[in-house]
Amino acid sequence: MENLYVAAGVTAGAVASVAAAPLVLAAVGFTTAGITAGSTAAAMMSSAAVANGGGIAVGSLVATLQSAGAAGLTAGMTTAAASAGGIIGGVAGWLAGLCRP
Repeated sequence: MENLYVAAGVTAGAVASVAAAPLVLAAVGFTTAGITAGSTAAAMMSSAAVANGGGIAVGSLVATLQSAGAAGLTAGMTTAAASAGGIIGGVAGWLAGLCRP
């Protein structure tokens, strides 16, 4: 029975994390229209620009997140989000299975 909880947790976690990723990106300021002024994304971009002498490095975290916010998740990003969510969901399911009589 515990395996059922783990399987359900993995599935729910993977689906939820992929579905939530675009919403979370937009909430922190990485939108299809660009980085939102005054947002967490703007603060990240400012810090990255200062650290890189005024520009944003290609492939940096800020550049990658802005790309995902503007164009959507790539296959690799989707896989990473699903994997992370699945792990967290699986652990939660395992713990839920342990708490059952």
